[in-house]
Amino acid sequence: MNKNKIIVIDLEATCWNGKIPPGEVSEIIEIGICVLDTDTGEISKNKGILIQPERSKVSPFCTELTTITQDMLDEKGILLKDAFTKLREEYNPKEYTWASYGFYDLKMMKSQSKFKRLEYPMSHDHINVKELFTEVRGISRKVGMKGALGILNIPLDGTHHRGVDDARNIAKILDWCLINN
Repeated sequence: MNKNKIIVIDLEATCWNGKIPPGEVSEIIEIGICVLDTDTGEISKNKGILIQPERSKVSPFCTELTTITQDMLDEKGILLKDAFTKLREEYNPKEYTWASYGFYDLKMMKSQSKFKRLEYPMSHDHINVKELFTEVRGISRKVGMKGALGILNIPLDGTHHRGVDDARNIAKILDWCLINN
């Protein structure tokens, strides 16, 4: 296991304001990813992989939240299995600890892998940055990613709820945690 680099992931998924429409399910529509060098704090290989949902459509609420449209996914999205292949080829994720803000991304990666009968692409070493931040900062209640950035006086970089940008922002919080732990 490589110890001086951590892969940071932030997922976006189909979502609705209220009940999930009949026949649709929450599916990953973007994998935001970057690599944090724990020695230097450098963030590299930051990208967003757009994914075509197979059983759902992007709702207006989801577009309002993420800026991702169904048209974007139809034009530029790839299947989840191809996204996992891309992760393996470009990031070799089984060789690294990975991190996300909260447990949602971990649960979603595992459930989507199982449901779609795909090999789980990540290592089993996972850091929950939300819990780590709460512990290292010594606060009594957990805060969202944007709240953590605010507490640290780190400006939100990019668009909130875009995986490509949130992964980079989470990496900044993780770097602060590692320096101050």
